[in-house]
Amino acid sequence: MKGGMKVLIAIIVIIALIAIPIVGTYNSLVSLELKVNSAQADIDTDLQRRSDLIPNFVETVKGYASQEKEIFTQVAESRAKLAGAQNIKEQADADASLSSALSRLLVVVERYPELKSNQNFRDLTVELEGTENRIAVRRQDYNNAVTQYNTKRRRFPSNIVASMFGFEEKPLYKAAEGAKEVPKVDFSK
Repeated sequence: MKGGMKVLIAIIVIIALIAIPIVGTYNSLVSLELKVNSAQADIDTDLQRRSDLIPNFVETVKGYASQEKEIFTQVAESRAKLAGAQNIKEQADADASLSSALSRLLVVVERYPELKSNQNFRDLTVELEGTENRIAVRRQDYNNAVTQYNTKRRRFPSNIVASMFGFEEKPLYKAAEGAKEVPKVDFSK
């Protein structure tokens, strides 16, 4: 009886020594994955805010530059593409397309000095610039969270736990090809 009890205790200790690190690693991966999901939701929120501001911005510009229909169509199409994005890569591509269309719209604005003096236009511009800055920060936060998560899931012994429980690699938020340079926007001229 005494020898059997020692074996049972030894088995329980061995199981605990194996289970505790697995549970800790699993919980750590869950926390990091939730951080990635939260960062992605933050990007979604700010992209939606920008999308909500764009119609007012376009309508204000249309009031002064109604003949510029092509650029208004490009902005609308890019905005719809962003709204229909199904994953982070599609979202990044659509975001780059919308940013490109907005930068072309801002070039059009340069031809209308009276528009730049419009208070509604200036207010919308400030809101859009602030939103663009928040989006840039959110992208960086997302990429930091993804890097931390992917590093944890690839390191030994976390990689064993990650594969056992199906923790998949997360993609970084990458700019689309040709979107390496951020357009310079200056309304002070």
